[in-house]
Amino acid sequence: MRFDLVDRVLDSSDTHIVTLKQISGAEEYLQDHFPGYPVLPGVMMLEAMVQAGRRLCGPKAAPDQRLVLGKVRALKYGRFVRPGFSLRVEVTLAGAADGEFDLKGEGRLLDPAAGPGELPVAVSGRFVLRPAKIMVPG
Repeated sequence: MRFDLVDRVLDSSDTHIVTLKQISGAEEYLQDHFPGYPVLPGVMMLEAMVQAGRRLCGPKAAPDQRLVLGKVRALKYGRFVRPGFSLRVEVTLAGAADGEFDLKGEGRLLDPAAGPGELPVAVSGRFVLRPAKIMVPG
């Protein structure tokens, strides 16, 4: 099963990307998380940052390599992301070495009912994308 957690790329450069994910009540993973109070699971917020990071770093990786999540550090959750809200994800490339990419990510909450001002942080942290290691039996 594959979930696309990037609806739109708002801005992109060689070292920075901004994406948007609009959360709908029809999202399959919201049905059980939680009944009566659906919220975007924390692991899906992290996956939104990872997918944005793949879009940022994919062109820098070797053509035959798929980037996978290698490490997560200092991951913090701040706000619930409910249906009708959007998650604005910013990922910045902090460094790259030996095919691995060190990234800093932040997901901010866009609440359609909120007024203008600072967007609350829903998720933030550092993570590493590395080439997938294919194990050949035998």
